Amino acid sequence: MKKALRAGLILVIALCAAFLVPTLWFKPWFINHFYTRVFLEFALRRPMLLSQLRILEPLGLDFHSDDLDDASVEFELEEAKWLDRQRGILRSYGRASMSASDGLSYDALEWYMADAQELNRFMFYDYPVNQMGGVQTTLPEFMTDTHQINNSGDAEDYLDRLSKFGVFFDQVIEGLRHREKVGIVPPRFVVEKSLAQMTRFVAEPPISNPLYTHFKTKVDALSDVDAEERAEMLERAQETIGGTVYPAYARLAEYCGHLAQVANAEDGVWRFPDGKPFYQQLLRHHTTTNMTPDEIHQLGLAEVSTLQSEMRAILNAQGIPSEDVGASMAALSLDPRFLYPETDDGRQQLLTDFQRIVDDVDRNLGSLFNLRPKIGVKVERMQLFREADAPSAYYDPPPFDGSKPGTFYVNLRTVKLHPKFGMRTLAYHEAIPGHHFQITIAQELTGVPFFRKVIPFSAHVEGWALYAERLAAEHGFEDDPYDRLGYLTSQLFRAVRLVVDTGIHSKRWTREQAIEYMLKNTGMPESDVVSEIERYIVLPGQACAYEVGQLKILQLREQAQKRLGPKFDLREFHRVLLSNGALPLTVLERLVDEWITSRT
Repeated sequence: MKKALRAGLILVIALCAAFLVPTLWFKPWFINHFYTRVFLEFALRRPMLLSQLRILEPLGLDFHSDDLDDASVEFELEEAKWLDRQRGILRSYGRASMSASDGLSYDALEWYMADAQELNRFMFYDYPVNQMGGVQTTLPEFMTDTHQINNSGDAEDYLDRLSKFGVFFDQVIEGLRHREKVGIVPPRFVVEKSLAQMTRFVAEPPISNPLYTHFKTKVDALSDVDAEERAEMLERAQETIGGTVYPAYARLAEYCGHLAQVANAEDGVWRFPDGKPFYQQLLRHHTTTNMTPDEIHQLGLAEVSTLQSEMRAILNAQGIPSEDVGASMAALSLDPRFLYPETDDGRQQLLTDFQRIVDDVDRNLGSLFNLRPKIGVKVERMQLFREADAPSAYYDPPPFDGSKPGTFYVNLRTVKLHPKFGMRTLAYHEAIPGHHFQITIAQELTGVPFFRKVIPFSAHVEGWALYAERLAAEHGFEDDPYDRLGYLTSQLFRAVRLVVDTGIHSKRWTREQAIEYMLKNTGMPESDVVSEIERYIVLPGQACAYEVGQLKILQLREQAQKRLGPKFDLREFHRVLLSNGALPLTVLERLVDEWITSRT
């Protein structure tokens, strides 16, 4: 009996080893185990991502919560090698024999990995320090918005992360030096505006810095920290900000001061070594198509013409001069009828009205959707230290543990960014039924590999948000003619993006040429236009994802309506677009075609 038990135990151990060894270190037996391993390996090397997702905290795991990401050159090079190995393993599985669900996961990950490998040819062609989302603003934002402080342990982790700012910034400086050696230096204005942000951030004593004031507010509310511990924590925070954080900013600013001397005023990536193929790959990355810069440029020009024609008709009907659409919209944007007071009360009322718009549309979408996120969305003011150079708004999804709702952040550096006739469209894009629906529904998916819940394909994500604006306009949420103008202005803005992005990075437009074109054709406030053009300069190609993605969704909807006729159900069409996570447009097109075929 003992021999039999021993033999059985040895067999069990051998079987476990046969299963676990390849699953953990080599090619797993089952592809879904590979999907899990790939995501975990990726995420576990990024503690800040884990804090953002909050998938481990519900399990009682917070080992990552006291650490920052590795921003070193060595890390990036090792990640590229890791990606090569993982794609090789992925391609060793037999795609032809997979189920529909497994095949969809395979296609999404294969596209993502192949694209990442191509981008790795241009690994250091980015700007870690930039005025839109450089480390000098995103790291403090992470500390105040993402790192949660719910108990004394969280507070200690916050202090530990503060103590690591110096190492993180030194790694960033190392990366900037490496980029300079291979010929990648940001345009001068990018460096100068980033330096101004650093100067503002460290201008006040540590006790007045957002990293301290936020920490104090959170610690003061903790029930498991007594007065003595609280005072000790606050003293450490003040000392760490003054002794570690501020010197780290000083070192980064010193090197950026050098970059400002060697930078020039050329803005497009065409000036880089291999700049032309780099931009083409960026367009493929963001649009998930093979459209060339010239094709996207011409598409933008055509869309601008179409949208301006419709706007002229509405302006004429309201008795407003329409020959120069941009000038007319610029005048409307400054009309006191459409502006809130430039006061604290005015800003608060603007936020309140944004929330009212979001709540109203949320209550009235029953005929358009039979799939909705379980968690809500709130409207908040953007962080003050970000407002000067940030866009007019953005969306931040909820963490996976549901500890916070989705957040629609509004830039209130001036109320002129938000004339009343544009508020509905912006809310529909950033919140409901735009980003909040698409991103949060993806996070809530069940029965799919975790990477499918978070994988970023800009054309699907941003295309959906732009389509959400159109959907709301089509179904009576913007019947007022001025709201309609606001909607068309938003659509025109995305069409103009196609023109200026390709103009800057392919046709060698200057920053000033791009600003002039956008001002003339949209009538947006100049400060907003400048911020947008500078965004396209530091994020080449990304702005092209919106219109390209929306047009593909509209094409797929038209195709479904034509083939299905009376069988077409808009709610089911939206379910197909939302219930599979973000996908490359080519994969999404195939998915919709399969859905149409299944219903005919």
